[in-house]
Amino acid sequence: MRFAGSKRRVSVSARHGLRSALAGLALAALAAPVGAQTYAALPAVPSAATVSGEARPISAWVTFCQSYAAECAVDRSEPATITLTPAIWNTVISVNRRVNKAVRAMTDMDHLNVPDRWDMAEDGIGDCEDFQLLKRHMLAEAGLPRRAMRMTVVIDEKGEGHAVLTLITDRGDFILDNKTNAVLPWRQTGYAFIKRESQDAVAWVSIGRAPSPTTTANR
Repeated sequence: MRFAGSKRRVSVSARHGLRSALAGLALAALAAPVGAQTYAALPAVPSAATVSGEARPISAWVTFCQSYAAECAVDRSEPATITLTPAIWNTVISVNRRVNKAVRAMTDMDHLNVPDRWDMAEDGIGDCEDFQLLKRHMLAEAGLPRRAMRMTVVIDEKGEGHAVLTLITDRGDFILDNKTNAVLPWRQTGYAFIKRESQDAVAWVSIGRAPSPTTTANR
């Protein structure tokens, strides 16, 4: 992930191909086994990251929103929190795993010769934010409120910028990540959390660079 961006125009045929791919992935995700990450194993005590004020949006996110307005709009009539059930949890786990498997990871510079570009991996290739945007799209199609699924910027274990998807739930904040198939509570990721999309009028909000206890990032 980088902190600059340039605009990409997505063709009608590419969007159609994406819809077809999403439909197939969604069906497979809903049918997939979830392994050991069961609803019953969720932490007993919820933990949520604390928002500490406004933050500057990622420039590539701004460009993304010009082409994918529906993916960025905040509908205040939607719930701000996902009420987890065993079925919803299974869907989250499955979508995370299936997208991680379906999309080939590649940096924007290697793939498109640009520093940073956000999309939904229409050609099956993407970097961290593209994985998470596709996951959010699929989960929203499955009925989860987009308002409770926020793109989030962190510093990863290498001390580099990285994008993940935060699910704000009644059982705490959980993180979807292309680096792992495990959907973890935010404090168990080892990342330093920087900022994320707002749930209200402000575009992005700061999470105060609050490190999770096991973070190895040093900046």
